[in-house]
Amino acid sequence: MKTKILNLDNKAAGDVELNDAIFGLEPRQDLIQRVVVWQLAKRRAGTHKILTRAEVNRTKHKSVKQKGSGGARHGARSAPLFVGGAKAMGPVNHSHEFDLPKKVKALGLRHALSSKAKSGSIVILDEAKSKDIKTGTLAKQFGALGVAKALVIDAEFDSNFQLSARNLADVSLLPMAGINVYDIMKSGTLVLTSAAVKAIEARLA
Repeated sequence: MKTKILNLDNKAAGDVELNDAIFGLEPRQDLIQRVVVWQLAKRRAGTHKILTRAEVNRTKHKSVKQKGSGGARHGARSAPLFVGGAKAMGPVNHSHEFDLPKKVKALGLRHALSSKAKSGSIVILDEAKSKDIKTGTLAKQFGALGVAKALVIDAEFDSNFQLSARNLADVSLLPMAGINVYDIMKSGTLVLTSAAVKAIEARLA
């Protein structure tokens, strides 16, 4: 799949042949969803916690005698039945993480990239570099490119470009080492540099 390469001034800077095995697949939403669920589960803190029967600070003495009261047979006041008692089978600290095969993760990434390519939401830049640290100038350049809610991926970011983009609300930067399905699908437009395309194809080919 041949795609135009642009520069930050929205001028043509050549063409690039994107690998169909990575950018030309028919997107499978089930695979993408599976990887996204795995990512979100992995980032959950799992620190939700309630007091168990052993931890509730209430008397452990039997509240009423076993027989003859005319009521139910109750034990400690920490039982879930009583006000101030423990919660039955409530959440405790645990990890929500689960395993996912490496091949499924890689396949999900291929399908996420193919999904963006199919919808025409990929822009290829020759390089992401700025001469000066000018947020306003970079904002105008992205406006000329016609990208919205852009996720810029590069092998290694230029410091001037990085500092210029940090205050742009609709522009996020992601180094190639951190490329993932969730951020790709959450973005409006995926902006890849030529170096990022080469790195992606080297990693997923």
